[in-house]
Amino acid sequence: MNIKKTRRIYNDLGLQLKNKNPKRRVKAKLRDDRQEAVRPNDVWAMDFVHDQLALGNKLRILTIEDTHSRFCPAADPRFTYRGEDVVRTLERVCAQVGYPRTIRVDNGSEFISRDLDL
Repeated sequence: MNIKKTRRIYNDLGLQLKNKNPKRRVKAKLRDDRQEAVRPNDVWAMDFVHDQLALGNKLRILTIEDTHSRFCPAADPRFTYRGEDVVRTLERVCAQVGYPRTIRVDNGSEFISRDLDL
């Protein structure tokens, strides 16, 4: 059945068929200030992953990834994460692997903290 026949049947029954507009997918604008990673420890990406256990406890996992080599120096799970915990995890990882030139984070509220700014 095509859409014209479907619309005619719906109109005869006094029903309305929703107009379906196609969703326009907008490509993300590439940022000019982003530099491509050319060697390990050049750019790290850092974000949180959230999950919930069967008992209802919420779990947060801090993931840090080297964008050049796709190496994950840290995936640190905790039930509660504060800014000082993120700083301690970063200091521990940097002592083991070395310091990155740049760390990228998203614009979420997770990384807004006085401890991280210091």
